[in-house]
Amino acid sequence: MRSMLLFALPLLLAATGNDMPRRAQLAGDWVVDLSVKPNEPYTRPMQLELKDDGTVAGLFYQSPIDAGRWKIDRGRICASFRTHDERGPYHSTACVVGDGVQGQTWAEARNFLFNWNAVRGTIAP
Repeated sequence: MRSMLLFALPLLLAATGNDMPRRAQLAGDWVVDLSVKPNEPYTRPMQLELKDDGTVAGLFYQSPIDAGRWKIDRGRICASFRTHDERGPYHSTACVVGDGVQGQTWAEARNFLFNWNAVRGTIAP
């Protein structure tokens, strides 16, 4: 039993500890640019909490994240999550690209897909 523990412990530590710097690249506060016209800025906040169990919590477009997952794979870190409002569900994906995030949101009930970008920061209330 002891030898099994000595074998498994380094693997467990590697699996949970090595992703922290990469996780920090996506976790936290973001300003999402949802502008349709370049001369008419339209931004909304996104707050992502990437949990140890691979789930995502936080807010997007001032709506709580109902459910979501994050993963590091193929050299990048991404999250997918679902929010909703009175019109229905929104399915979003966000991936770190450089020092920002590129994402898209499918508004299922509104029948549109929107590509967006985000930069690190917060929006004053």
